[in-house]
Amino acid sequence: MNAYVISLSDPHATLDTVGGKGLSLAKMIQAGFLVPDGFHITTKAYRQFVAVNDLQMKILAALKDLDVSLPATLETASNTIREFFDHSYIPADLSDAIVDAYQALGEDHAVVAVRSSATAEDLPEASFAGQQETYLNIHGIDEVLDAVKKCWASLWTARAIAYRIKNNIDQSTVALAVVVQEMVDAEAAGILFTANPINGHRDEMVINAAWGLGEAIVGGLVSPDTIVADKATGKVKQYDVAEKTVITVRTEKGTSQEKLEDGRRSSKVLNEAEVIELMDIARGIESFYGSPQDIEWCRADGKFFIVQSRPVTALPPEPVQWIAPNPKGMYARGSLCEHLPNPVSPLFGTLGVRMVNIPTAEIGEMALGVGGDTYQYRIINGYVYLGMVLTWREWVSMAKASSQLTRSMFKVSHEHWQAGRKELIAAVAAADEKNIEALTPLELLDSARELMMAIGKFYTVIQASTLPSASSSEIVFTRAYKFASRKDDPKPESLLLGLETTPLRAEKFLFDLGTWIRERPTLHDFTLRTSTSELVAALQADSTPEAIPAADWSELKTRFEKYLDEFGHTSYEFDFMNPTPAETPAVILDALKLYADGKGTDPYARQRNAAGTRERTLNQIRSRFKLVPNRWLDKSVNWALRVAPDREDSIADLGMGHTTLRRFLGELGERFAAHGALQNAEEIYWLVEDEVSELASQLERGESLPDHSARIAARKAEWQEQKKLVPPAMLPETSVWAKMMPWGRKNMTGNMLTGVAGGTGKVTGTARVLFGPEDFGRMKPGDVLVAVTTTPAWTPLFAMASAIVTDFGGPLSHSSIVAREYGIPAVVSTGVATRRIRDGQTITVDGGAGIVSLN
Repeated sequence: MNAYVISLSDPHATLDTVGGKGLSLAKMIQAGFLVPDGFHITTKAYRQFVAVNDLQMKILAALKDLDVSLPATLETASNTIREFFDHSYIPADLSDAIVDAYQALGEDHAVVAVRSSATAEDLPEASFAGQQETYLNIHGIDEVLDAVKKCWASLWTARAIAYRIKNNIDQSTVALAVVVQEMVDAEAAGILFTANPINGHRDEMVINAAWGLGEAIVGGLVSPDTIVADKATGKVKQYDVAEKTVITVRTEKGTSQEKLEDGRRSSKVLNEAEVIELMDIARGIESFYGSPQDIEWCRADGKFFIVQSRPVTALPPEPVQWIAPNPKGMYARGSLCEHLPNPVSPLFGTLGVRMVNIPTAEIGEMALGVGGDTYQYRIINGYVYLGMVLTWREWVSMAKASSQLTRSMFKVSHEHWQAGRKELIAAVAAADEKNIEALTPLELLDSARELMMAIGKFYTVIQASTLPSASSSEIVFTRAYKFASRKDDPKPESLLLGLETTPLRAEKFLFDLGTWIRERPTLHDFTLRTSTSELVAALQADSTPEAIPAADWSELKTRFEKYLDEFGHTSYEFDFMNPTPAETPAVILDALKLYADGKGTDPYARQRNAAGTRERTLNQIRSRFKLVPNRWLDKSVNWALRVAPDREDSIADLGMGHTTLRRFLGELGERFAAHGALQNAEEIYWLVEDEVSELASQLERGESLPDHSARIAARKAEWQEQKKLVPPAMLPETSVWAKMMPWGRKNMTGNMLTGVAGGTGKVTGTARVLFGPEDFGRMKPGDVLVAVTTTPAWTPLFAMASAIVTDFGGPLSHSSIVAREYGIPAVVSTGVATRRIRDGQTITVDGGAGIVSLN
């Protein structure tokens, strides 16, 4: 052995010399685990090969100016570098060292696996698994040397290049070691996780097992048996036997996948004793490394061999207990909670929820016959739930009162909403008239509380008017339509498209402005070539960009400001931590650019087409019937057409006070930051109400303020962890009500998510997982928009989206309605889309079937 080749068990092996996989194998052999014998070809050998063939400068030149968002550039670079390696030779001193080590395993006939081992691989902070190549069933000197050279070249696959760019790994410093191991002719093989990778349970192990070599499992070519077992005892909790249609076997030249036709196809790969034996080995490996491990294993001649172990880097947090505050109560993620899809900020969770609960209790008392703490919003693990703690008699009483209220509101829902709207407009106007700079800290806080309560009261108004009225009208219309229509008639929801709503008016405004820009060449060129962030800055500046006519620029600013004034005061989500579109106009400008470039659909044409389809369809149905069916249909469609727009418009109104509310809190935050309590004004949202009140009082008394930076950092970290959770639709989860919910804790495993069909069509595209406005800059035309839910403020993103996927919602939710308006597929109510789908992952959205395939 020499600097180029060392034994697999060499105690001097390091990450720099043998890579992550090689180092892990060396450590396990030294610890006494059963690992197939072999040797390392060190990174020094790779560097020698590169140096002798003068490849380094050629490689770096091929990598220049790569764009991760353009896969074709990565493939081109990878192919170029692979050709460099193909046409290069292994120097004699290096090939001699490899041959000597190989022959020591069994002269010229040893059957080996040749496996890449990167220096950036299998680290706790960045699992690099699967980025380079492995070659199985290699025998003979020529095959071994050829496989080694292919492994070296695989350091530069498109996937590996992209991975290093995304993880800021310097391409000029990487090198590759190679592991050559005796090949185990496995009867069975698989993967074992020493902690449950799906639910995060550290007290469970999960085993995937299939017949033959492990290549079919790693490559996703076979559905393996899945075994969940108790870590401490090895007792099997769940054994799912898969239909194993394929087996990987050794052939004359490598390996192949063959059909499995015998009894093994539907039989268990491991018996109970074998599970216990394998888990005993796995516990030892986890204990040795001190962290959860992802272990590749195989079984031959009655023995288990370990061929790889690496840290689990994407393990969910420790499972959180979803416990109802009152075991006799029911807590649902409905009503206002649908506009609070993410964990809420500490200030909203205290001040915001408290102020909303005041009018909520009032409507519960007045309209539903229940009050006090029996009908209130509660925070559970950071998420808002509507809690109802009622006896059966109170449930019956509330149901009757709710039914009577709903029926009475159907006739006056529009008027009730308008009255509530005027009241909120008055409250916002009164708040806007206040001289914020002249208000004391406590006056600022009281002003925020007062306005938040007015906003909460407005929600209780639309909760009892426009929202149930619109939903009920569409349900009644759908039933009447299905009774009167034929199979080949358009779907009922298509007849309710193209209605004049706030989101459609906003889209028309942007479309008109984009058309106007397109007619002015200088302004058009500037708009398209200027980055969105620079365009935002230019519109906020007092000067006119060079070469653009001053009159055109002034007109653009005036019209854009008018758009923000009319449509920018809504909310992306109800938590006032989130800025409004008026404060973050970048996503609006992205949509405007799309229209200025002549892309995006014409909202006027869509509206005309929808009206034409509606009129033709209804006339055809009317011609088939007389009197009674037509009266039912006409009455139901007229009701739906009258009240359906009110739902979208009233939801858009829900955020009209948020900009002003954020001004009060922002001013208070500025004062706290100026006196050292916060790093910046935005940190005020990470305080709880009592802390804000105390700081405001201290400020008024002229006292010095304590620094809250440490607790804010901890709360932000906790909030990020809460975002990973999947809140149950209803608590307790074991209740009858929870089992009746259309969404819940489903779709946790597998490559297919099921949901509710929101918009027909089928699209394959790049998933863009967005939680709020801070993520919107990543959205590109043609992406699939994946969100917890959407509100009218999200509508500009639909102009860029090829499809929509949400965690919750329904056929009548904003996401579904707007997706149908745009004619794009939508699957809603998946429960876990934002947790299961990776940003940038390729997915297929089948809107008609309500299915999302993870490709």
